[in-house]
Amino acid sequence: MPTIFMRGAQPKAVWATAGASVVAFMGIGLVDPILPSIAQGLDATAGQVSLLFTSYFLITAFAMLVTGFVSSRIGGRRTLLLGLALVVVFAGLAGTSGSVAELVGFRAGWGLGNALFVSTALAVIVGAAAGGSAAAVLLYESALGLGMACGPLLGALLGDASWRYPFFGTAFLMAVGFLCITVFLKEQPKPARKVSVLDPLKALGHGGLASAAASAFFYNYTFFTVLAFTPFVLNMTPYRSGAVFFAWGVLLAVCSVVVAPRLQERFGSLKVLGGSLLLLAVDVLVLGYGEHATAIVCTILSGAFIGVNNTVYTELALGVSDAPRPVASAGYNFVRWFAAAAAPFFAPKIEEWTDIHVPFVVAAATAVLGAAVVAVRRKALTKDVEELEPGHAAEDSVTVFAN
Repeated sequence: MPTIFMRGAQPKAVWATAGASVVAFMGIGLVDPILPSIAQGLDATAGQVSLLFTSYFLITAFAMLVTGFVSSRIGGRRTLLLGLALVVVFAGLAGTSGSVAELVGFRAGWGLGNALFVSTALAVIVGAAAGGSAAAVLLYESALGLGMACGPLLGALLGDASWRYPFFGTAFLMAVGFLCITVFLKEQPKPARKVSVLDPLKALGHGGLASAAASAFFYNYTFFTVLAFTPFVLNMTPYRSGAVFFAWGVLLAVCSVVVAPRLQERFGSLKVLGGSLLLLAVDVLVLGYGEHATAIVCTILSGAFIGVNNTVYTELALGVSDAPRPVASAGYNFVRWFAAAAAPFFAPKIEEWTDIHVPFVVAAATAVLGAAVVAVRRKALTKDVEELEPGHAAEDSVTVFAN
């Protein structure tokens, strides 16, 4: 964090975009602590309420194909404002929902707006920041970590009074972000080359990128089983659930930004990724079969493995591809976000068909499958990774997560 300030005061446009980015990332885990409350308030099942994640990430996956198309034509500022406007509208409407179907639909619109905003924010911050791209990336990483950690906390604080309030709160905060960007951010130069909707799909023709995306698909199923299904297993009040996922988010952020690069430097990316995936599988398995206190500890601990995995996957995805980084990032995320949409849907279904333990067995198995893809496709994933210049790792980590 000190690097940000040592390189000169940042323009107001940077702080406005970074602040809005915090709120945008908060939206991912915002509903976690209030899922049981939503189910109770709308007389819905766990499977129905979990569709809040499915609709959100399904739209996000498809949005990966259009965000570059849109921003390369209307510019970064207008893309940010469009995304923010959509979040304000659909987050506000989500708070008025009278049924699960309405809430799921509004959450999908929210996902589209969030995808447009987040996928553009890093480029805007880098373009407007003082002190070079390193300071800008560090600022954006801080916004990412703060948002992931504080989303569940805000959901708990507002959701304790009513499950509707977190949605209204998000709409209000994003409206403030909209006004700040309108006032402080000038229009950014449009990219020299316009991006086609099909460019991310074409990028997946590269064997290394396709391998990274396939492994990340399995990993993300595990990740979002923890994020979307665990709140029902813990069955805690919004405050306690929010505290658990706040600790989870803090550990995720620290391990992503601080721990992962050090482990990679010492052991290499593929060994770190394979080991972290296997440890995540063990952690999830213990979470599913352990007592309540054990489940809480394993939920928080999973944030460490998820943080490490997020960082390493991004380097592998972009290091092996010969496509432009934004295009490779979009293709990679197009594949992996489908798993984020699938896990919240299938985990409750699997519980209905079997028992509460089996969804975690499946999640552990998908983490192992992710590690198996890394092992089998080792040569394809190793190609060109070593050629990344120093500092690219952190920048690519943020770019892939954002896109």
